[in-house]
Amino acid sequence: MIRFFNTLSGTVEEFKTLVPGKVRLYTCGPTVYDYPHIGNYRAYIFEDLLKRFLLFAGYKVFHVMNITDVDDKTIRGANQLGISLQEYTARYIQAFFEDIKTLRILPADVYPRATEHITDMVRMIKGLLEKGYAYYKEGSIYFSIKKFPAYGQLAKINPEELKAGARVDADEYEKESVHDFALWKKPKEGEPCWETELGPGRPGWHIECSAMSTRYLGPQLDIHCGGVDNIFPHHENEIAQSEAYYGKKFVNYWLHCHHLVVDGEKMSKSKGNFYTLRDLLARGVDPIDLRFFLLSTHYRKMLNFTFENLEQAKASRQRILDFLYEIEHRKLEPGSEPEITSLAEKALADFREGLSDDLNISSALAAVFEFIREINNRLARNAVKQDDREKILNTMREFDRVLAILPEKKEETLPPEIMAKIEEREKARREKNFALADAIREELRQLGIILEDTREGVRWKKIK
Repeated sequence: MIRFFNTLSGTVEEFKTLVPGKVRLYTCGPTVYDYPHIGNYRAYIFEDLLKRFLLFAGYKVFHVMNITDVDDKTIRGANQLGISLQEYTARYIQAFFEDIKTLRILPADVYPRATEHITDMVRMIKGLLEKGYAYYKEGSIYFSIKKFPAYGQLAKINPEELKAGARVDADEYEKESVHDFALWKKPKEGEPCWETELGPGRPGWHIECSAMSTRYLGPQLDIHCGGVDNIFPHHENEIAQSEAYYGKKFVNYWLHCHHLVVDGEKMSKSKGNFYTLRDLLARGVDPIDLRFFLLSTHYRKMLNFTFENLEQAKASRQRILDFLYEIEHRKLEPGSEPEITSLAEKALADFREGLSDDLNISSALAAVFEFIREINNRLARNAVKQDDREKILNTMREFDRVLAILPEKKEETLPPEIMAKIEEREKARREKNFALADAIREELRQLGIILEDTREGVRWKKIK
């Protein structure tokens, strides 16, 4: 049984899909006004872990992730540079797709862009006007929160705090500003404008996600994800719009991940603790080490990024890589050990059980490292045989269907000049010229190549 913590109910609930075996998943994508920072990727990797686990558990997942390419931030950025909105957002859209590939985040099935779905937004706003949930005021259209009695259920807002009739035009605002919010904004100088049945203007941020999610997933979703900062006002407003328009429950399970902080503080460019993925790559960080760091803390816990914590994550991942290397290259005796199969089955069962408990990644990783420990103990006693190798490797590959942290399978080769150095060292060892052999070993180490002398001969591996 899979269980998730549902922000809407505030409890851990058994996961049941609208259609057996199929998951309709919507995740809030990037607002493409700048390069995403590592806090954004904490959310995207949590969502990737969720999606990979659902696939691992046998579900078919249809995943939609929006791209917000028109809102207050994108318009402001384009105006500051004096270029078109499309030209401004294009670079950040491209960067986002490059980044998710680098971090091994599975692509969504659809990436709808807000500017390409104005018609869908207009349709919903017209319907909300007709149903009496929305009204015109000074050229803009607002959603009336007093007409939707369930408003505040997600963010746990007291209905008495609602300021019905007071309006707010900004896309983002504080929880204390519980006002009627803009669905359609009147034209302003320097802003993009669409001529529609509603009159000229542009959409508010919140209607964008309601229109795009239901356009591709239908009026009811299994899971909607985002960061805790999306709960209010964005997701609260999505619920109000969607349920008012369709007359049925919008989302069954709301999953939100907690903030990422840096050195215990909120990220801020003025504090110098603001990092994009590109910033970290420029400092030599392996993106898969970063991925492992970002997924290895439970999604509902605050995550503190420090370079020391990143190094610890790197060391933990290296334990897995070293184990994999040993299994792939160790010379084993013929035969098999029956208990290896039972160890592998138990490890996979424990791994799945951990993730089934609201994505308890600590429990899941404990199953991985316990499996490694058990196999290493047997390797030390020569109690792993040739036929066990593939069982062990298959188990690690099964873990990696969810974690995506192992090296991509490709035959590593070394340049001819490096291979010549290795052969030169072997020749020196045969001639008992150990000073030269040690000098070549150190030279290769400086180049990132580690040599290991075994009974079967010399083995090499690359280090970063």
